[in-house]
Amino acid sequence: MPRFTPIAALLALTLAAALPARAEEAYPARPITMIVPFAAGGTSDVIARIVAEAMARSLGQRIIHENVGGAGGTVALARAARAAPDGYTIFIGNSGTNAAAYAIYPDIRYTPESFAPIGLIAKTNSMIALRADHPATTLAALVAEAKAKPGTIRLGHAGVGSQNYLICRAFMEAAGVDVTLVSYRGAGPALNDLMGGHVDGVCDAATSVGQAINAGRIRGLAVASPSRVPGLEGVPTAAEAGLPAFQMQNWNALFAPAGTPPAVIGRLNRAIAEALESPELKARYAELMASAPGMDERAPEAVTPLVANDIVRFRRLMGPRP
Repeated sequence: MPRFTPIAALLALTLAAALPARAEEAYPARPITMIVPFAAGGTSDVIARIVAEAMARSLGQRIIHENVGGAGGTVALARAARAAPDGYTIFIGNSGTNAAAYAIYPDIRYTPESFAPIGLIAKTNSMIALRADHPATTLAALVAEAKAKPGTIRLGHAGVGSQNYLICRAFMEAAGVDVTLVSYRGAGPALNDLMGGHVDGVCDAATSVGQAINAGRIRGLAVASPSRVPGLEGVPTAAEAGLPAFQMQNWNALFAPAGTPPAVIGRLNRAIAEALESPELKARYAELMASAPGMDERAPEAVTPLVANDIVRFRRLMGPRP
């Protein structure tokens, strides 16, 4: 039998000590799945694809895009909460899926503690858009019509609990109107129905409706931001349109299942940082009328209070029921 010499023992200890470091360095060793909680074509989907492509270059692995729609994104998040916390399943979330959902779905199968934030990746601008031939050509005219004919105006959104649904609710509260909200499995299908004339308008982000507005296929009424959106300078702010109380900033962040190793979260966050600084992503964000978060907003620790504050805000906005 071979003798276990002191030199051999020292070599074995050295190799054992190196294993954890090598294991960390190896991540990611295979493709990563990014779950998108909505149908293809909406704001979250478009941003997820752009960021995933840039992150993949940094990580040296493919990021597989998987759309899982249903129940305002909560179906996807319930699935993500059950995934192995190994860094190979991540998802894109927003104020709907990660905050408002708790005020809307009493039997929701996850909690804020079910997820580990990776980092904020985008900010977008909320807006109301109508079909091109709608008689209301201003936000004031739409509000007047909604007050004169309660429940007759139909506004589409990406599903109860989605960020777009929250835009609708914020508009209704600010304007004091009663409109009919039409739920879809994502912003893409809602926009298609708007252009097809099946609904009067949509609550959405400039990211997903801006091109259709500039092409004249739909009409932008107002953005719920303090200033006009670059690329949509012809669309007034809600304050300019006579409804200053209609204000809502949208955000998107990446999350992983709770228990994902800090080293893995750190590697993914560095990939986000590199992606957000890439010229290609900056150009795409400009085209989509989206903006990257500031340097102080990108850390995982910055996402936790953002989610907590939005949970309080939307519980107050909607009460126990949608």
